[in-house]
Formats: sequence, C-alpha cells, structure tokens
Amino acid sequence: MKKVLIIEDDPEIVQLLTIHLKDLNCECQSADNGADGLKMALMEDFDLIILDVSLPQMDGIEVCKNLRSEKATPIIMLTAKSEEIDRVLGLEMGADDYMTKPFSLREFIARVKAIFRRTQMIAESLQPLSPHLEYDNISIQIEKRKVMVAGKKVELSPKEFDLLVLMASHPGRNYSRSDLLKLIWGYDFEGYEHTVNSHINRLRSKIEPDMTNPTYILTTWGVGYKFNEEL
Repeated sequence: MKKVLIIEDDPEIVQLLTIHLKDLNCECQSADNGADGLKMALMEDFDLIILDVSLPQMDGIEVCKNLRSEKATPIIMLTAKSEEIDRVLGLEMGADDYMTKPFSLREFIARVKAIFRRTQMIAESLQPLSPHLEYDNISIQIEKRKVMVAGKKVELSPKEFDLLVLMASHPGRNYSRSDLLKLIWGYDFEGYEHTVNSHINRLRSKIEPDMTNPTYILTTWGVGYKFNEEL
C-alpha cells in the first residue's frame, strides 16, 4: 500500500482526492496548512505528496523548497493559478508534476500512476548497480545519496542527484532532454526541456572543476547529454 500526504486547505478537494487515491490502494493523510504539512512530510516517509500552492501559514512553494532540502519524496503541486511562471517555479523548486485547478480526476490519477511507475522503475534500475560509483575525482554513494568531489561532500538536490546517478550508471549513453524529463520527472512536460537544462547547469556548477570545459556531464550537440565514458 502506498502512503500519500495531501496538503490542501479545501476539505472537499481532500475528500475527493482521498476517495480516488484509495481506489489505487493508497493510504491517505492530510494537513490543511503548509506548516503542519511540512512537519508531517519530514516526520514520516510518504510515497507521494499532493501539495497545494496557496496555503495558510506557509505557501506550497516554500513547503516544496524546505522539503526538497531534506527528502526526495515525489510531489504533485496543485494551484488555482494558470500563469506559466507558477508552473515553472514549482518545477524548479523540485516538484515532480503540476496541475492547475480545476483538473480532470482521470488526468490526476494518470499522473499519480506515472509517478508511481517512475519511482518503481528507478528503484529497479538501481538494484543491479554497485552501491558505490567512482569516476576520476567523483564518488557517488547511491544508498546514502552522498556525493564527494575531490574528497569534499557536495550537496545536491534530489533531482540533481537522480540525474547524476542515471547518467553515471550508464556512461556514454546519450539522453535527450525529453528522455530525462520522462525518466527523472516521470512525466512528459512538453515545452519544458529548459527545466532539464537548468538542473544540468546547477549539477555541473557543483561537480565540474571547469564549467566551460565539463569533465563529467558532456553535451552531445543535437541530442542532449551523456556521462563521460572515458573516465
């Protein structure tokens, strides 16, 4: 059974989502403000968090930002706003998906299923790997989600870490931006390939000795990115 936390101040939406999530064999808990929701999300391990943007005490963007500094729990953000900047900001803060109210329940369930498939796929893909990857001056401890560069610990966001592990596990394999959106974010955000670019740039800024001449994450022009197979 999957555990889902719904952080939403509209009780009717909470009730509606709970009913449909139970059909997916999910156990649901809820919080009606951002502060309590963040506390619950940090205290317990959930398989998915449904997070409203407009919340009392602490808004959803701030909750997402704080949560992402501690945990990699998948997040679907909900908002009554439709402006593109809100969607982009949510994704940049580390949300896995984003839906604008009012939304189709069928579409919501499809996206929940997509996230569960992605997390299962990532878990299965990591099973045969060595728990410790090492290339040149970079060391990756997968189970501990710990990265060392030249002997110093580097703090990566959950998405940055997942990108690094995916590519470092398959050096030389080319990934398009669309591939990475589907594999790491679990959903095809049409037109949001720049989200991948920004995460790759931040990842490079943390692990590369020279941003102008990357050692680890290489750009394959016209395709996307790959991890250097010659290390």
